[in-house]
Amino acid sequence: MESISKILVKEIFTSIQGEGPYIGQKHIFVRFTNCNLKCKYCDTDYSSSNSVEYSIHSLYDHIKTIDCNTISFTGGEPLLAAGFLLDFLSRYKEKLNKKIYLETNGTLYKELNQIIDYIDIVALDIKLESTTGQKNRFLDNEKFLAIADKKEAFIKIVFDKDILDCEIKEVIRIAKEYNSLIILQPKMPLDKDLELIKVFDKFYCNYKNTRLIPQVHKFLNID
Repeated sequence: MESISKILVKEIFTSIQGEGPYIGQKHIFVRFTNCNLKCKYCDTDYSSSNSVEYSIHSLYDHIKTIDCNTISFTGGEPLLAAGFLLDFLSRYKEKLNKKIYLETNGTLYKELNQIIDYIDIVALDIKLESTTGQKNRFLDNEKFLAIADKKEAFIKIVFDKDILDCEIKEVIRIAKEYNSLIILQPKMPLDKDLELIKVFDKFYCNYKNTRLIPQVHKFLNID
């Protein structure tokens, strides 16, 4: 992997984690620019406009004194910056003494393999074609999870009323292979025609390690 000495960062901020099993924990969020997917529901500004350039040293200086136990690398897609992350984490993870949480779309498994030794928690957001408009990439997701399973990993699914039974079946198949927790996250704002419990039961009846958790930070009106 090519070393990257500098990277554009959209924003760095502290807030509570609003998604998944770590809801309510305080995290340092480092949001990178760019993504390899274009999901139709995406509400995140990960463009390079108004971004700040960081070296591994300046990023360390920026976050080293922040009173928080977890750094969440997000985007966009943070694994597009895998070379930078490898340089940064190999040099500074031990000094930072913080857990490293990776929020990813779970498609760039080769890039994950380069940095997995420095990651503690992987939030793998499997993108469903019915929700995102992007073609399902279950094969890539499965290869990704095979690597992520070396650490703590869970699957997140953003869904709406158009979710397909065949998609549910594939996600469950992948989750069963690695005994991975599935987090079902309804797309916001909630569609009045979305039958939440009906969708949940389709997962739960076939795979008990499933939870229905909305984006809590949206309800609390915080970033």
